[in-house]
Amino acid sequence: MVLGLALGCKLDPGKQPWEPESRPAQKATPAPREPCTDRTPLRRALFGDLHVHTGFSMDAWVQGTLVTPDDAYRFARGEPIGLPPYGADGRPSATVRIERPLDFAAVTDHAEWLGETALCRDPESEVYDTRSCRIFRGEEESWLAWLVGVKGFRKKLAGAVALRGRNEEICGEDASRCRARTRTAWEANQEATERWYDRSAACRFTTLHGYEYSRSPSFTKIHRNVIFRNEIVPELPISWIDTPTEPGFWRKLRSQCVDTDSGCDAIAIPHNPNLSNGQLFSVWYRDLPLEEQRAQARLRGGLEPIVEMVQYKGESECRNGLYGVLGGPDELCDFEKIRDLPGEAVEDCEDGTGEGAQRGRGCISRLDYVRYALVEGLREAERIGVNPYVFGFIGSTDSHLGNPGATAETSYVGKFGFTREQLLTIGDKRRPNVFRSAGGLAGVWAEENSREAVFDALARREAFATSGNRIEPRLFAGWDLPADLCEGEDLVARGYARGVPMGGTLPPRPRADATLRLVAHARRDPRGAPLQRLQIVKAWLGEDGFHQAVHDVAGGASDASVDPETCALRGGGADELCATWTDPDPTPRAGAVYYARVLENPSCRWTTWKCLELPAAERPDGCTDPRVPRTLQERAWTSPVWLTPER
Repeated sequence: MVLGLALGCKLDPGKQPWEPESRPAQKATPAPREPCTDRTPLRRALFGDLHVHTGFSMDAWVQGTLVTPDDAYRFARGEPIGLPPYGADGRPSATVRIERPLDFAAVTDHAEWLGETALCRDPESEVYDTRSCRIFRGEEESWLAWLVGVKGFRKKLAGAVALRGRNEEICGEDASRCRARTRTAWEANQEATERWYDRSAACRFTTLHGYEYSRSPSFTKIHRNVIFRNEIVPELPISWIDTPTEPGFWRKLRSQCVDTDSGCDAIAIPHNPNLSNGQLFSVWYRDLPLEEQRAQARLRGGLEPIVEMVQYKGESECRNGLYGVLGGPDELCDFEKIRDLPGEAVEDCEDGTGEGAQRGRGCISRLDYVRYALVEGLREAERIGVNPYVFGFIGSTDSHLGNPGATAETSYVGKFGFTREQLLTIGDKRRPNVFRSAGGLAGVWAEENSREAVFDALARREAFATSGNRIEPRLFAGWDLPADLCEGEDLVARGYARGVPMGGTLPPRPRADATLRLVAHARRDPRGAPLQRLQIVKAWLGEDGFHQAVHDVAGGASDASVDPETCALRGGGADELCATWTDPDPTPRAGAVYYARVLENPSCRWTTWKCLELPAAERPDGCTDPRVPRTLQERAWTSPVWLTPER
């Protein structure tokens, strides 16, 4: 917060767009690549991470991260990198390596303060020795740092960091210095992304260009990761400093990329709705004229086909007991929650919104969870004829160590590379690290491992989220799908031929007696626990509120367990699960959404692994606090399938 004030926020609330405005993407032809020799017409599962920060991001650098985009891609490919803190000789305190290389990755450093961070890091920069840069590097204290610890000033500071502005001492009166260095940093990111893209016929690794738009009004997270289809991109990333509203962000992304004839294409991926106090999916435009409401809904819906379901800051699927949600509790909604710690009472926003979730404050809304945001989309489709929330799911890490895909519970190192004691100590912290997740992974079903194939899978929502393991879930839905799909070798071919895959919308019911059937299949991660159960989740809008129902369709609750002292797995389980399920009531008034959820048997959580590495007498309080789960059930979620109402 202090660094945000030092680098970019002043008490003049005026918007500060770049001068000149960022140049749109320029018309070009993507560089050639060899055709992939490994091509699967019926598509195969690929795993990646689309939310990764390096030392180019302000918040990562101030926590000691020095890795570059090159290092991040190197790690994703299976090579070792060093972690902070670094010694006086520059050597890292630890070296880490991913257990299994990723198929694809994107470095998404924050667009905000990209230039300021680069200027204050560079000893050759003309502003390196300014007071603002010395404060940024921690070499000089400021009165703002003192205010952070003074009771009563937090609310004022929260308001201050929401104001737009750039630090004149660093950027210059016209901000040209920061504009130029932002462009240099963005180009350096692009160069690394190009270096690591495998354009050979082997197609071993795909890199995608990207950045994060990080608007956080009053500590409420309303962020998006922007992912590009190819190397044709605008001159500068879009930041909230020059574009402080979401509609402005969407319009600029279209005008600078999607709507040009340059060959540029992009999507935006909202993340952490669980920390948005209901704001991320609020229907803010309801008082506008009807046609403008429809235009706003189309604008958003056309750019945001994917939402990040799970990452370091928790899971955003669902939560029990929320206002207006009917259908009984879902016992599996308590997974990796960061806001509702056991024993805490949190206000429900009901039909309103709040603020302050990043600091554990403000109300919780049903729109903080993707299951209910999907139903809100059905309600909008009924109200104005346009659904702005037709999105699929992915997971990612939000790592600030430049280590994409580092989600193994056995070797988790934290978001910023904290020591084991820092990770496991609760003390008087309001949101201690022990309640953070180890992060998730993004999965796609694609014909090949190329930029075009991965991007197109995201755009059509044939994507899935995992809590970190490499489970492969699949979902098809259709009218009169054969009931024996799980019994043959041609499930996928028949699923595509007779139905729609995850991310798709069902056609109208062909006959009054047609049967709506879904087929779900999942294959275990060979390095994870066996699969326990496969479920179909249905959500819909009724006259009396938001409805949900969860159906076990294969496997089920079992006596599988894990030894908390050794982490040895106990009990049976499955390598694969498959089932067809028929919806007995497929025509609710406003349509419905369906997705599959698959769970592994219980296994040790990262906190347990870390605690077991220490003698019992030396374990911090996070090892004994009953609120900290000892085990977890890794899981995966398919993107939904939509059933539209018959009108």
